[in-house]
Amino acid sequence: MTRENYSTILESETGGVIEIALNRPEVRNAFDETLIAELTSAVNVASEARCRALVLRGAGPAFCAGADLNWMARSAGFSHDENLEDARRLQRMFAAIAHFPGVTIALVHGAAIGGGAGLAAVCDVTIALDATVFALSEVRLGLVPAVIAPYVIEKIGPGAARALFVTGERFDAAKAFRIGLAQHTVADDRQRDALLADTLKRVLEAGPHAIDTAKRLIRQVTGKDPDDAAAFTAECIAALRVGPEGQEGLRAFLEKRQPAFVEALPESTLSAVVAQQ
Repeated sequence: MTRENYSTILESETGGVIEIALNRPEVRNAFDETLIAELTSAVNVASEARCRALVLRGAGPAFCAGADLNWMARSAGFSHDENLEDARRLQRMFAAIAHFPGVTIALVHGAAIGGGAGLAAVCDVTIALDATVFALSEVRLGLVPAVIAPYVIEKIGPGAARALFVTGERFDAAKAFRIGLAQHTVADDRQRDALLADTLKRVLEAGPHAIDTAKRLIRQVTGKDPDDAAAFTAECIAALRVGPEGQEGLRAFLEKRQPAFVEALPESTLSAVVAQQ
């Protein structure tokens, strides 16, 4: 996988797992133009390399505090068209994560505010430390969480989103778990690392094409009547059954062996991945 020299993120790859850390701890990893461009680039490169998993975290005391104040100050002087292009760049960053073909895992700690909560929403699996503070606080600035709205609503539903969007209230990891923004909450780094290792092990035991297809399947059938989705779902499973990965998986099951697509990383490698968090 091609490596780039980034100034606002750190990245490393081990055994098909790409780890990306937002690396602006002095501003609690807030977004600016550079971070948006670099994170988009890194995720796209990892997608093209067909990495099996992406682990996203934040360096320093917080996961991500949302938009950088200096970036927001600059945008206040932009024209409508300049703001539109600025928003589209942010949109492309979230879309790159949403369409990543492998499993995306967010490790959230400290604070996930505004766009930081959006990052938690766009990832497939979010693991949050109990002490994390979340907020969708854009209305307090006279704005709305527009670009992240599709991903947040997809995760927590319109009812919870309505209450959080219009009040901008801060809430804890326990509430984030209850509404579906976080899939797991943990008390400390040790529990987080153990859960991350277990999650990565499961991901690497699954068919990579099946994972990619499962993610696209969810997008295709969400909100549709089952009868309207029937043709797509039938074609989906038929294509997988005759495809090379499905054939290998079924043969392996019948022959009581591991499929060839299982990435059986040794415990030492998994530990190395986790240690980088």
